[in-house]
Amino acid sequence: MPQALDAVTLTCATCGQANRVPMARLPQGPKCGSCGDPLADGRVHVLDAATHDKATRGDGLPMLVDYWAPWCGPCRMMAPEFAKAAKALAPELRLMKLNTEDHPEVGARAGIRGIPALILYRQGREVARLAGARPAADIVAFVRQHVPG
Repeated sequence: MPQALDAVTLTCATCGQANRVPMARLPQGPKCGSCGDPLADGRVHVLDAATHDKATRGDGLPMLVDYWAPWCGPCRMMAPEFAKAAKALAPELRLMKLNTEDHPEVGARAGIRGIPALILYRQGREVARLAGARPAADIVAFVRQHVPG
């Protein structure tokens, strides 16, 4: 069943609850109706395996997921740049992180061969990939290229 153009479904990264949010409320920083955590606040949110699958398949906003691991130097170096990009792209797009060391099955299913790896999802499908650590400007340009605004 397609969503109305005036509202989107956003999965809470904290509790996994699906929330229906009016598009007009996105700039106001909507919160999860279940746990109260922010849904589209320009911060990078951490996903677990179940929430990753639910969000990448069902969210109404495009989502960029950083597949990373704590032992990866380039991943750690890119983290502040990814956070800058999240602020620049909010609220039209959400940026999330998934630790592939904690959730190797998700990385395997996503076909992650090296990290950091960025995958852009839109309407339940993978749209594009970007490999390697990147500055915020490159991340924003990558998204704008694949999700015209």
